[in-house]
Amino acid sequence: MRWLLPILFLALAGCEVVPTSTPAPQHPSGQTAQTSDSDRRQRAEIAAKQFVNVVETVEPVAEAECRRRTSGANCDFLIVVDNRPNQPPNAFQTVDKFGRPVVAFNLALIASVQNADELAFVMGHETAHHILGHLERTRSNAIAGAVILSGLASLSGANAEGIRNAEELGAAVGARSYSKDFELEADALGTVITERAGFNAVRGAAFFTRIPDPGNRFLGSHPPNSARIEIVRRTAARL
Repeated sequence: MRWLLPILFLALAGCEVVPTSTPAPQHPSGQTAQTSDSDRRQRAEIAAKQFVNVVETVEPVAEAECRRRTSGANCDFLIVVDNRPNQPPNAFQTVDKFGRPVVAFNLALIASVQNADELAFVMGHETAHHILGHLERTRSNAIAGAVILSGLASLSGANAEGIRNAEELGAAVGARSYSKDFELEADALGTVITERAGFNAVRGAAFFTRIPDPGNRFLGSHPPNSARIEIVRRTAARL
């Protein structure tokens, strides 16, 4: 495992990781600003150390689960940190040009978690996407949707632009066809990974209570937060 630890420490030092619970005391000669800067740096270092600990603890468990559940898959996760400022909290899984699985966290997400369990659950969830082959399954669904809808458009006598538009729409619909199921599958396996790494997945899933609820929209990419919390609870109860 390799990841961008120096970038994490440098960038986190410049952001406010935890909201200040009480107003900073007032001091003469600008000492308030100095105290505030020192406080932010201390909180940033705590958040960075927590991230390091979670990654070092969860990553080998995720790799072992990957090797156990797959055959011939690349299970050497690369953990990276997106240090761009002013980004909304986000984490995602992808693969690099060599097929190595990559899990990326941005600073806003690292700063927004309330405990190590939440961070561990997010990492478990993202690594689960790779183990379950969701990227490849999404690509296959997108291709199938594009072929079907563009074929129907061609049969209906659509012109080249109409066929191209149908292809794009079919790809989008196909990619989202099972996305909610994929998220719930990743939540379930992510729970297993989180618990086996020694963290509390149910406590970690409390992260869902603080993010916008997508509801149950038609062709939405994510299931309702309540459904995600419930599958985490059910999975954890069986472990």
